[in-house]
Amino acid sequence: MAPKGRKRKAQLPEVKTETPDDAEVNSVYGRNADAVSEVLRHAFTDLTVEINPEKPRRNSFEVSLLKEDGSKVELWSGIKKGPPRKLKFPEPDRVVEMLKGSLE
Repeated sequence: MAPKGRKRKAQLPEVKTETPDDAEVNSVYGRNADAVSEVLRHAFTDLTVEINPEKPRRNSFEVSLLKEDGSKVELWSGIKKGPPRKLKFPEPDRVVEMLKGSLE
């Protein structure tokens, strides 16, 4: 009897799995930061808005007010919020309300 040949598995094309890399994750945070800063600039024309003057904490979205005397007032922190990730970001109109309350 002839020896049996080995069965070979069909060659499957390589499937590339997509995982969210740092660029995609940062784009979500950047997009939300741009939305909040745009609304703040329209609501308060004399206000200077800076996005990330220092390196942000990992997976965090925070909005802070730096007063003229150097004190820092935290308006929003999404660190303890979520999942889902959309809970980590405030509605831009809500940030305007919080800023108005802290300026009074």
